[in-house]
Amino acid sequence: MSDLILFWHRRDLRIADNTGLAAAREQTAKVVGVFCLDPQILNGDDVAPARVSYMIGCLQALQQQYAQLGTQLLILQHNPVVGIPGLAEALNAKAVFWNWDVEPYAQIRDRAVIDSLQAKGIQVLKENWDQLLHTPTEIYSGANAPYTVYTPFWKNWSSKAKAIPANTLQPSEGLTVKEQEIAEKFGIIPLPSAPDLGFNWDGELILSPGEVAAQARLEEFTNSAINEYQEQRNFPFVDGTSLLSPALKFGVLGIRTIWQATIAALENSNSEEVTASIRTWQQELAWREFYQHAMYHFPELANGAYREPFKNFPWRNNETFFQAWCEGKTGYPIVDAAMRQLNEIGWMHNRCRMIVASFLTKDLIINPQWGEKYFMQKLIDGDLSANNGGWQWSASSGMDPKPLRIFNPASQAQKFDAEAEYIRQWVPELRSLETEYLVSGNILPLERRAIGYPAPIVDHKKQQALFKQLYQQQKGQG
Repeated sequence: MSDLILFWHRRDLRIADNTGLAAAREQTAKVVGVFCLDPQILNGDDVAPARVSYMIGCLQALQQQYAQLGTQLLILQHNPVVGIPGLAEALNAKAVFWNWDVEPYAQIRDRAVIDSLQAKGIQVLKENWDQLLHTPTEIYSGANAPYTVYTPFWKNWSSKAKAIPANTLQPSEGLTVKEQEIAEKFGIIPLPSAPDLGFNWDGELILSPGEVAAQARLEEFTNSAINEYQEQRNFPFVDGTSLLSPALKFGVLGIRTIWQATIAALENSNSEEVTASIRTWQQELAWREFYQHAMYHFPELANGAYREPFKNFPWRNNETFFQAWCEGKTGYPIVDAAMRQLNEIGWMHNRCRMIVASFLTKDLIINPQWGEKYFMQKLIDGDLSANNGGWQWSASSGMDPKPLRIFNPASQAQKFDAEAEYIRQWVPELRSLETEYLVSGNILPLERRAIGYPAPIVDHKKQQALFKQLYQQQKGQG
């Protein structure tokens, strides 16, 4: 058996601050990366072209980094349960290392890979966590149970010391010519493009692919916009958020690196307002971990509601209404602007994600899983845990102590898009109308017809009352 260790990249498309990769390099100078294009994932019906395009760009950048270090990142298109152990055996590798994941499919897949590798006598680095500042088994309540409410989770999570970034991989040895030939015979392929895989994305990406671009964006954000984050994050027309969600999804930046950047920002803070803004963004990082811990401890969340009244809720599931929502043609300007932003750039401002999710579930009374899936089909940052957690929060079906939070589209627009700048940007047929009509949604029928903008597909007040009635009935049956 050789000294070769294969490092299997998944949600950690970077060299720096990669705990599993650093552990591999500590054991041997011969570390070769591998990424498996998993048909189980790519052939699913919830894969966004923008997300695949970003991923391929990140893999291209990662291959270049590996080459600069004197080694390789191999691309395998195979069922990983068969392909990863098979490649390791063919190359006579002594070990396969990777970083653990919280998602149900990943957990099942990884255990199957471990069983196969161990049967072949190949070493495995078990349950090495990289994508979280604190592992799911590290944050428990006083009753020694996982948290189901964010606030006490945050208090516990924020009180714990955070690890420093992991060592960066140093130059190492790659495959010999003979080993390269073996890998190619086994099925290693050149990195395909997104269109090669059947995913076409013509738009720009909100974040350029790769570790270098993500690091530059982190520095830009923590040097400026983070100082006003608490105030600016709710206004969708303002560039007040980090736009790092795609990098977090694919682990293009290490979470310890990101946390250290917030600590540095706190050290440079010169006012209570700036400190509060930085703390608020830290809380968003904690929300990310809260949802990932929840998915780990309660994998059934991926398939349905957490709260009992919503497990068999009588959703109306009107296909025509759903299609209007998807296309941004509901007749509610702020909702339509948000959906058109999603469809055009593969991303939506977080305030607007809450608005459209509330509208789908509380106004149209459509199963949140329909919206959750549509988001995953479009979002560049689509992540099972975060997307599921956000949808269950908005639908009141998840881990939320306030079960009937209902957003009024008009009041949301009046508060967070008061000048209708966001609405005008994404719903161009409305640009000529006065602001008060755009933010209130009270556009005259004659004007709607003249500009080709639809009438509201439902009445908010009536649907709000209906939803509450259905909810009370469900609670009564519980």
